[in-house]
Amino acid sequence: MTINLSKGQRIDLTKTNPGLTRVVVGLGWDTNKYSGGSDFDLDASAFLLHEDGKAKTETDFVFYNNLTTYNGAVTHTGDNRTGEGDGDDEQIVVDFSKVPASISRIGITVTIHDADARGQNFGQVSAAFVRVVNEDNNSEILRFDLGEEFSTETAVVFCEFYRQATDWKFQAIGSGFSGGLAALCQNYGLPV
Repeated sequence: MTINLSKGQRIDLTKTNPGLTRVVVGLGWDTNKYSGGSDFDLDASAFLLHEDGKAKTETDFVFYNNLTTYNGAVTHTGDNRTGEGDGDDEQIVVDFSKVPASISRIGITVTIHDADARGQNFGQVSAAFVRVVNEDNNSEILRFDLGEEFSTETAVVFCEFYRQATDWKFQAIGSGFSGGLAALCQNYGLPV
């Protein structure tokens, strides 16, 4: 049974789902009808964060040009450049058993590629969601629908996984940034 979360809510993933080690993080969205002339290319990314809340090197960043890190601890399944169709537009697979002990959080984000040049922002995006699926049995564990609260933002932190002792938890974030991927990299400690 899927648990629907609201912004700010947290849930214990591994304690309430014994044996859970691999999850598929599905991200989806629709674009509002407008006459901008360009397709929307939204890109999912994962930032692997150390105890200080920062990524240390490019190894701690998974996106369309760096599809996997830490021997498959986090893997991006590929770039969807149009977001067409139903269901997940992009997916990131997290194998909690392979995440190094030095990583305490994993931030899952979405940015709009070339947003400034194309005059695009998350105010033109609707029905955005993140869902977490148990990869072993393909059952959806939780879902967080972002709602329509964004206007000029070009990047959004959808959610974070965080470690507490030996358990992994999930937090629905829904926090927007202006400045696209560069703003997220700066927020998470990576040089642009």
